[in-house]
Amino acid sequence: MYKRVCASVFATLLTLMFAFAQKPTGEPDPATEKIPASELRDFIERYTDDRASVRRTFNLAFSETSRTRMRGFYSSWLARLGKVDFDSLSQDGRIDYILLKNQLDYELRQIDIQAKAQQEIAPLLPFAQTIVRLDEARRRMVTIDPSKAAAEVTALAKQIESVRRTLETDLKSTSAPAVKKAVANRAAMAADELKNILRDWNTFYTGYDPLFTWWMSEPYKAADKTLTGYTAFLRERIVGLKPGDSTDIIGDPIGREALLSELAHEMIPYTPEELIAIANQEYAWSEAEMKKASRELGYGDDWLKAVEHVKNLYVDPGKQPELIRDLALEAIQFIDDRDLVTVPQLARESWRMQMMTPQRQLVNPFFTGGEVISVSYPTEGMQHEQKMMSMRGNNIHFSRATVFHELVPGHHLQGFMADRYRSYRSTFSTPFWGEGWALYWEMLFWDLNFPKTPENKVGMLFWRMHRSARIVFSLGFHLGQMTPEQCIEYLVKRVGHEVDNATAEVRRSFNGTYSPLYQAAYMLGGLQIRSLQKEFVGSGKMSNRAFHDNLLKQNRIPIEMMRASLTNQRLSRDFASNWKFYGQ
Repeated sequence: MYKRVCASVFATLLTLMFAFAQKPTGEPDPATEKIPASELRDFIERYTDDRASVRRTFNLAFSETSRTRMRGFYSSWLARLGKVDFDSLSQDGRIDYILLKNQLDYELRQIDIQAKAQQEIAPLLPFAQTIVRLDEARRRMVTIDPSKAAAEVTALAKQIESVRRTLETDLKSTSAPAVKKAVANRAAMAADELKNILRDWNTFYTGYDPLFTWWMSEPYKAADKTLTGYTAFLRERIVGLKPGDSTDIIGDPIGREALLSELAHEMIPYTPEELIAIANQEYAWSEAEMKKASRELGYGDDWLKAVEHVKNLYVDPGKQPELIRDLALEAIQFIDDRDLVTVPQLARESWRMQMMTPQRQLVNPFFTGGEVISVSYPTEGMQHEQKMMSMRGNNIHFSRATVFHELVPGHHLQGFMADRYRSYRSTFSTPFWGEGWALYWEMLFWDLNFPKTPENKVGMLFWRMHRSARIVFSLGFHLGQMTPEQCIEYLVKRVGHEVDNATAEVRRSFNGTYSPLYQAAYMLGGLQIRSLQKEFVGSGKMSNRAFHDNLLKQNRIPIEMMRASLTNQRLSRDFASNWKFYGQ
């Protein structure tokens, strides 16, 4: 029944989308539109292809050979870039020069930071070099000596067992220094990777080399079993995870030095502490506005009660796709009526919808978007409490504030244009543009009175507070000032999240799939673009449409470089970020 309802809704959605797509947009003809050509486009495309090749070849963890090769690769490209006549370049070329230099400098810093992180876990993995050495010899196509290799793998299993016994003894001792959970968890993940490397090495020869197969059959089984047991030991006894437990959140704080490196790469000339202060200022504004909306709803200054009221305004099961469709079309109409940005007809037609699986909702309890918006809503197999948290967390007014973030004019339009304009710049992709652009539209829609009711306002302000909180808890975690448990509590008490949704948000932030600044990038990137909009549209220099179209065609680059293009800023080859975008 549920599938039939979704199919019917989807058919209706397509009909409405195609009808809506016929609205004339007045957009320029892409066949005649001219985008300035950068002198470094071919240079950057060659770098991107070469980097992909060298990364695929030299990708072994714990390999000094790989680190040395990658360090040489980035250094050689820096030298090649240094030979370019910067002063003869166009503005687009100078921007590309600075972008590539910034990327190369960052990659070189990351090699050192990653080497330091590996040194921290090396005492827990003293056998790693044996596995790396075996696989590097295979990659170099060195003729293997099966009997010698069998002896090495036998010794490897014994070494792994010896390390485990030492750790077990240390656990019983009161004088032995305790291993940090984050370090042990990082070691466990590295051990998983080492196990896969050893498996691939063994698979390369087994069954193809009869002598190797004869010698290695038992030694490999023993080493694989011992390594599997050791990885489980690290997770269960050192980290404290139970077998099969995927709910505990460990994370791996990178520290202030690494955060500063990330900020330099993103061209954000603020310290982590200054960014947390900005987040607190933005949160204070949102809280004041939330109290106003709360008073309109009759809850006084107790805005958490207003949030609870709004959470209970959800649609019935099976009706969420219809809600998303209507909200998406409402947002497109809103920007058309105000001529805010060009939306090509194909972009209007080509977005789609899918329902998010229960498993994915454990990590991502809200919508994700782009060309396909993935809708988070409960399924029949969930427990009652989970269903209610999902429905309340994806209520009508929360959804109204995020659908356009994911589709048009947010991620879908953004991705559509990035595929068609200066696509070679995708190698410089940054969440400060990716997420900042979509968040900026939440700010602009607020300024243009998109929220019509107090409930609408609560929905929009909830997410604005959430993005402020993301800066605080993500930077606080990486500075070592907040634990995952404290991050969850912060989201529940300061934003009004459901506990399960807050837990999923924190898990998503620290499970290693997102960069350390990713969660902070939403609001900070939005504030950067908002500052630009005030500078160029607020001053009357550009229309909203011209401003937004220009940014979309710059592709996914740090926003300070977009500003340099808009202002035609005089740039030098030793450019350093200095744009203070907040509080001016």
